[in-house]
Amino acid sequence: MLYHFLTPFSDVFGGFNLFKYISFRTGGALLTSLLLFIVFGRGIIDWMRMKQGKGQPIRSDGPASHLEKAGTPTMGGALILGALTISTLLWARLDTGFVLVVLFTTLGFGAIGFWDDFLKVSKTNTKGAPGRARLAIGFAVSLIAAFAISWLTPDPLSMQLALPFTREVMVDLGLFFFPFALIVIVGAANSVNLTDGLDGLAIVPVMIAAGSFAIIAYCTGNINVAEYLRLHYVPGTGEIAVFVGALIGAGLGFLWFNAPPAMVFMGDTGSLALGGALGSIAVATKHEIVLAIIGGLFVVETLSVMIQVASFKMTGKRVFRMAPIHHHFEQKGWQEPTIVIRFWIVAFILALIGLSTLKLR
Repeated sequence: MLYHFLTPFSDVFGGFNLFKYISFRTGGALLTSLLLFIVFGRGIIDWMRMKQGKGQPIRSDGPASHLEKAGTPTMGGALILGALTISTLLWARLDTGFVLVVLFTTLGFGAIGFWDDFLKVSKTNTKGAPGRARLAIGFAVSLIAAFAISWLTPDPLSMQLALPFTREVMVDLGLFFFPFALIVIVGAANSVNLTDGLDGLAIVPVMIAAGSFAIIAYCTGNINVAEYLRLHYVPGTGEIAVFVGALIGAGLGFLWFNAPPAMVFMGDTGSLALGGALGSIAVATKHEIVLAIIGGLFVVETLSVMIQVASFKMTGKRVFRMAPIHHHFEQKGWQEPTIVIRFWIVAFILALIGLSTLKLR
């Protein structure tokens, strides 16, 4: 919005030229969403605590240490989405379709998570919304996003899958691009959702992954940088970096209040939305496979659940003491801060490996 209002007057005041640069607007978006969270966060959290009463229900079959968190309000993801949306609308170019598609996907999954959180809080149980209904709506949101991304991406790239470490080899998915995109977006949303089980565990890896994709989006959206790095140039994706800046700022603001002991949980409202954002950005920038590397921590968390369920159904035995895998380490006696910080380190290392694919071609 600021870009459209101020850049026409750059010949009157030269300082308005700054709004033409994605890097400047990305920094502005980050600071804006962070300040919004810091200024309004505490008051809204107190209001949420009053309205929710007992807060997020705690699973009785979970780690015993989690019972101490009873009464902590949830739906903190609504704060993230509010700061993220306001900041994005202020600083991003709204004539760039990719930003609107990613924002739509984020808010769509946020609405699914809000519905789930609301039912958990209002009914004071951990069941929430029916799983099949959540998946169906998630697939619908993802399908709309996939069609929009395909329409915005120039041919012949729109239906193709780019492979890391090479530019010459492309996989033409044809119509299979749409179910593939659905799997990426819905899978990312639910993977982040599974990871969100300890204070600060999900939000920092999300910010690390998002920061990595801000670099990727900027590179793929800049024809000169894309040509230098031998990336596939996707016009318009560079503006996604502004959205990511707003996401990181909102994430930092949330972490301010989510640091142990957490004053608020993001809930499914935040985890599903942030995961959906990462998935849609990966599809838009043609880096779906790289998402599996950068977001490897989320992949491992999801695989631990799948392995646990499959093993128990087939053999009656559990591979892990508890799934997702961060609970396994809790049951082994690791302290919560130890698990969280070590998982952050793993997320950072995986992000570096994923970013290395930009140059190793």
